[in-house]
Amino acid sequence: MTSVLSRLVLACMLLPCLWMAADAQAVSFPELNSAVPGHQDVTYLDLARMVFPDLAAGANGFYDGTAPIEMRHIAGADDGGSPPATTSLSNAEVLAVKAAGRDRLAMLYDLGYGSDSAEGFAVLALYDLTGKPRLLDAANVAVDRNTSFHEPRKVSIAAGDDAIVTMSTHFNSNQGYAGTMLIMVRNDRFQLIDAIYTFDENYCAYRRTQKLAFRSLGGHKPYAPIKITVTDATVPSEESCNEAPPKATSHDISVTYHWDKAKSRYVKNSDAFEKLSAENEKRF
Repeated sequence: MTSVLSRLVLACMLLPCLWMAADAQAVSFPELNSAVPGHQDVTYLDLARMVFPDLAAGANGFYDGTAPIEMRHIAGADDGGSPPATTSLSNAEVLAVKAAGRDRLAMLYDLGYGSDSAEGFAVLALYDLTGKPRLLDAANVAVDRNTSFHEPRKVSIAAGDDAIVTMSTHFNSNQGYAGTMLIMVRNDRFQLIDAIYTFDENYCAYRRTQKLAFRSLGGHKPYAPIKITVTDATVPSEESCNEAPPKATSHDISVTYHWDKAKSRYVKNSDAFEKLSAENEKRF
């Protein structure tokens, strides 16, 4: 279970808080017993029960139940673990998205640790609210302990289509590990575009960060190319440390994804992110 406070603390550690304020309307954290806008007879709890059928009111404003419905991991059958045996939720992250020109609602439920894995378990659910609410798809998108929507939350890949961005993280005293997932919606099903793994360090002598930026290039059908850039920057500190600070450096690592009609998926023009991940592992 991840509380609203812990989610906000996590976001502030990952992003400048100014970004959060600028994008505050894109994602919300409604209480589960509140009504869905435009559907006064439907609550977010009703939507959550499509994923967790036995959710019931518990103590201190939480809703408790057992494991969610069966679902795949977004990265494939060999990834991810089992969900925790019990579920306890007070809210979920909510994000409005477009899919094939239609309005859809994405909800992210972070359940915490899985029952057989050090990774977390986080359900990304897709709903159609145009008539009677329907659950269209659900997938586990966790690749680390804590999972949430991540800046910019969604990327426009066509006039009526958004791709969704999630991030899973964990931290120790000096290091931060992150796995960012870029996920499209196709035929009302989630489809992974790619997973990008980054690594931050914060020591007395320096801070090294790897920040992502997403850009839709437009001008192509049915889906626009997407350029993702990781800025790998080292900033020396002004503290008095036992080691000499490194020089300030910064360089960009970019990969562009194009829609492959024959393969019915995005393909990338480089394995630069795989190389970055391998290099990062040497610093763990």
